[in-house]
Amino acid sequence: MKLAFQLGFLSALNLGVGFLYQWYVFTQLGPGIQTDALFAGMTIPQLILVVITGSLMHVLVPLLSGEDEDQLHRDAWGFMLLITTLFLIIFFLLYVTAGWWIPITVPGFTVEAQELTVSLAKIQLLGIVFAAVSAVQWAIYHARQQFVQAEFTPIIANTLGLLFLIWSLPRFGVVAAAWAFILRMVLQVLFLAPGLGRPLLPNMKSPAIVEAWHRIKPLLLGTVYYKTEPVVDRFFLSWSASGSLSLYYLAQRLYGVVSQTFNKALTAPMVPLLGKFHKAGHAVQFRHLYYRKLLQMTLLGLAGFLAVILIGRPLLKLLIGHGSVTADNVQALWWIMIWLGGNLVGGMAGQITSSAFYASGDTVTPTKLTMCTYTLLLPAKAVSFYLWGVAGLAISTSIYYMVSLMLQIYLIERKAIWTTRRTQT
Repeated sequence: MKLAFQLGFLSALNLGVGFLYQWYVFTQLGPGIQTDALFAGMTIPQLILVVITGSLMHVLVPLLSGEDEDQLHRDAWGFMLLITTLFLIIFFLLYVTAGWWIPITVPGFTVEAQELTVSLAKIQLLGIVFAAVSAVQWAIYHARQQFVQAEFTPIIANTLGLLFLIWSLPRFGVVAAAWAFILRMVLQVLFLAPGLGRPLLPNMKSPAIVEAWHRIKPLLLGTVYYKTEPVVDRFFLSWSASGSLSLYYLAQRLYGVVSQTFNKALTAPMVPLLGKFHKAGHAVQFRHLYYRKLLQMTLLGLAGFLAVILIGRPLLKLLIGHGSVTADNVQALWWIMIWLGGNLVGGMAGQITSSAFYASGDTVTPTKLTMCTYTLLLPAKAVSFYLWGVAGLAISTSIYYMVSLMLQIYLIERKAIWTTRRTQT
């Protein structure tokens, strides 16, 4: 319990400082073309960030947990070499083609807004390389169960990035916000670097690397598909009133701060333990830990959503009702958060169910399930947005998260993953 409180506090502080980045930009510039372009330009870098960090953490943490230090050290540099090379290639390809694919993602923007989005996205794309490197670093810290160290160092990086933003935004405008994002990622990599230890020549045929590739293939292929949801949202929201995209993004970020805080506090320490229980064939301990964390996350999600309904509006007014943000903006943001309530509850509890699958070595079942439900979501989003605008888009998203959660719970019970002991390498 002490560890959960420590991680919850550090995670909340870390995410809170990161959220201040969006808060400062939002309150200084107000919802409009500049913020819409900035947040739209973040979509692809953040999509890649979510896909890679999530996939690597789900695969590497249970796989590396329990390895002896020498082997973990060598495998860590093998993963680092592979991931860095891959993402330098991805960065180059996305950068040179940005002028083509970005206007497709925001067709409702004016030509001026599209050009601004392209220029901001090109800056932010560099962050995906550093984000991929830091994902490997985080996985190594978590495999060693050094959760506190992993959570503390990004706080310093985010704080320095925020100070740079406060200094540079009034001087250089919205472009400074894009560079502040890059600075945060670079500093995070530097501060987490000691966890890798001294450089050494990796064994690229290591059993851990081979097994990681086997597990991550279905996860990456599926995640790349269903994590495109922010791209789909930006596509539709580009046709809505100016500032709607920024408000929708801010609502998701607010929920993301809450969800990620509890995810770091409750889910992250659970994953290596589940991985060890599964390797040792301890079914009772696996099942007990899974049920306890699922109940905790569900209750916390419901409590958070109830708080939004009861006291969300005055809190939002206090939080962002300053500068260029109007009372109407606050009201619109509150309604979007209510419509997105299922995103909070289903997303938080879904972290537990999906992590239970991943800890047992099963990356295929949750990936296939989410791909199927997401495929049904796409036409539902289109119809809902056409009929009811932003409200329809948000409500269809809430339903998607809750349905996905229920189906994952059902499949876990049906498969009884805690009774399946697989050979680990």
